[in-house]
Amino acid sequence: MGDIAEDEGSFYSNAEDYWREVPPTVDGMLGGYGSISNIDLKGSKAFLQKFLGEGEGKTGTSCALDCGAGIGRITKRLLLPLFKTVDLVDVTKEFLDKAKTYLGEDGKRVGNYYCHGLQDFVPESGRYDVIWIQWVIGHLTDDHLVEFLRRCQKGLRPNGLVVIKDNVSYEGVVPDEVDSSVCRDLDIVHSLVSRAGLRIIHEEQQMDFPKEIYHVYSLALR
Repeated sequence: MGDIAEDEGSFYSNAEDYWREVPPTVDGMLGGYGSISNIDLKGSKAFLQKFLGEGEGKTGTSCALDCGAGIGRITKRLLLPLFKTVDLVDVTKEFLDKAKTYLGEDGKRVGNYYCHGLQDFVPESGRYDVIWIQWVIGHLTDDHLVEFLRRCQKGLRPNGLVVIKDNVSYEGVVPDEVDSSVCRDLDIVHSLVSRAGLRIIHEEQQMDFPKEIYHVYSLALR
């Protein structure tokens, strides 16, 4: 990603411009693949529930952070049903404004709506049981992703988890000039997680997605 780092200002501003034009709907959040939302959420819930509960080493359920939250699709159907409080962070103000109505009555349990790019966002220290980062790491340069993951680690409560769920390429780094992002292969994601000082405690592939899209993996990190 060296060439991107040299022009990171436009890398971020072009992405912001792209998302500003996307309709604030589930289909918009999923790039026209709104039909996969139920499959995605079912897989995420099964993945996350492996770690939640009472007992030694289990992750608590008091507060979660939804990174790149958009209109709150994941907050509404995955995080609010499992956590007492959820915070949302997204770079697009219009999405967060929409989330306030989209989340309905359960939106009363949202703690904070943060309008920030993740490259600048600092999670509150020791606040979160789970920091959920889905379909957004491709919008960060390598260095900014490593730095963000380090800040996330400081934002965790005891036994807290950072979860990355994202597309992975077959080999190397594949740029997407349409939305100004990149797709990294799994080995590269592993190396960036390691650079951030986190370890992968569980990893699995999301099944039953359309064959034409990249494989999607979930990684639980501590």
